[in-house]
Amino acid sequence: MKSRPTARGFTLIELVIAMAILAIITTIAYASYSNQIQHSRRSDALTSVGGISSSLERCYAQAYTYLGCGSAAAGTAASQNGYYSISTVVAATAYTLTATPVGGQAGDTTCASFILSNSGQSATNTGGTNETTTCWGSR
Repeated sequence: MKSRPTARGFTLIELVIAMAILAIITTIAYASYSNQIQHSRRSDALTSVGGISSSLERCYAQAYTYLGCGSAAAGTAASQNGYYSISTVVAATAYTLTATPVGGQAGDTTCASFILSNSGQSATNTGGTNETTTCWGSR
């Protein structure tokens, strides 16, 4: 009687375990990737708000008022890359710029709003907690 040759390969249980491990690693990696993408898109808000603020400060240095600065009119506009909505409120001696995430960036609950005024900067999360150091960095 001939003996049956031993089969080489993986059993079904080994393949299922390998797939489960791969799924867990993929889930962790995707969550980390998504968080990093949101973090990198915050620079869009910082750049946009910083540019408008610089324009307003130049205008104030020349005219001693924030009103009438053509390049930074009051209202709402999209940020440079479109990840934030920039709201501009201008008065004669003060201004407030607020960047709020939109679209895919709206899921960023850590930095739900960036606020820059002529007196300073701040940022809050969706719970209203002050996140200025986290969102703006250590400025």
